[in-house]
Amino acid sequence: MAIAWPSFTPWPALAGGLLIGLAAALLVLFNGRIAGISGIVGGLRPVRGDLGAGWGLAGFCPGSALVALGLGAPQAVVFVAAMLAGMGMFELIEARRKRQCRELEIR
Repeated sequence: MAIAWPSFTPWPALAGGLLIGLAAALLVLFNGRIAGISGIVGGLRPVRGDLGAGWGLAGFCPGSALVALGLGAPQAVVFVAAMLAGMGMFELIEARRKRQCRELEIR
């Protein structure tokens, strides 16, 4: 495949990259968060070092696991089952924590 050099215009791509970089820099400056999955998801739960450990060990992220589940991959069945169990445990723990907080407010 040959590149059509007269039609090659990298300037829109460069401008887009600069805008993404500027947005990431502003997010760090004003929010103190890093643009990316660790900066976004990391704020959803207490800070720990194992944020992506399960995904890395299983070789799936939730989105691709659902696609693989639809394609019938046996590894995806185990991963999605574990993911749903983890989500359920989180909900139970959060409900208990909220109930304890309400009890303390009543006193």
